[in-house]
Amino acid sequence: MFNLLSVIGPTASGKTTLAVRLAAEFKGEIISADSRQVYRGMDIGTGKDLEEYVYEGRPVPYHLIDIVEAGYKYNVFEYQKDFVRVWEDCRRRGVFPVLCGGSGLYVEAVLKAYKLLAVPVNKELRESLQGKNLAELTTILSTYKKMHNTTDVDTVKRALRAIEIEEYYRTHPMEEQHFPKLRPLIIGVDVDREVRRKRITDRLHTRLQNGMVEEVKKLLEGGLAAEDLIYYGLEYKYITLYLTGKLNYGAMIEQLNVAIHQFAKRQMTWFRKMERDGMEIHWVDGGLALEEKVEQIKNLLK
Repeated sequence: MFNLLSVIGPTASGKTTLAVRLAAEFKGEIISADSRQVYRGMDIGTGKDLEEYVYEGRPVPYHLIDIVEAGYKYNVFEYQKDFVRVWEDCRRRGVFPVLCGGSGLYVEAVLKAYKLLAVPVNKELRESLQGKNLAELTTILSTYKKMHNTTDVDTVKRALRAIEIEEYYRTHPMEEQHFPKLRPLIIGVDVDREVRRKRITDRLHTRLQNGMVEEVKKLLEGGLAAEDLIYYGLEYKYITLYLTGKLNYGAMIEQLNVAIHQFAKRQMTWFRKMERDGMEIHWVDGGLALEEKVEQIKNLLK
């Protein structure tokens, strides 16, 4: 019998709408698996769309969104611990947990119960890598055992941290840690590539109209360093580059749009790799009506 429903898919696939509908159907609660929605004040750029967590006028509870301050470097080790805490609390209360997100490493870390360590800063390693560009660091990262999620490694700072993590795992034994026995039903939302591309572009322009640039400006004015926002990648990287004069507005939109399309493609590559590694994902057509998708998934749960 399943004790977790997981809804995954690339950005702009409609997975959140589906997960909320399913959580409402089964009197469940959402556990987010998004590596950037954990940050407070980063709302439009991360696509929190918290107004979606409602069904027929009733709120659907969610977890692991808005749990740390922007500027903090939240990581998969912390996510794993937070997930277990929330999942066990849901089970104690008789609530059906619905995992929802597109951060492949976060999803896989809990579904496969990765044994992880808290990784400290390695000053010597960082000094030895100083001056290397993103391409060089990405090549170095690729020499390690394929575990780290490269979908988010799009800045020098993130690449340095990724190498630091992999080096620590290479030289330190894994700790035994408590992890619940999960029996997940994994649903993947598959969207036609051209449909997904149009959704991404349309959504980007909508978010820009709804104040995404102003959101990033407010974070900068609130004291967050530009390099910290660039660290978070995608919207925060390119809008920060625009606001600091490194890009003009048109170039910012063009480069950001391309980067989001590339990110969605890498997300799908990650999920397909999960399948090749033996994880069963039941794909549903994202183009179907919401209730048709729900019926398909209800039949799988039976």
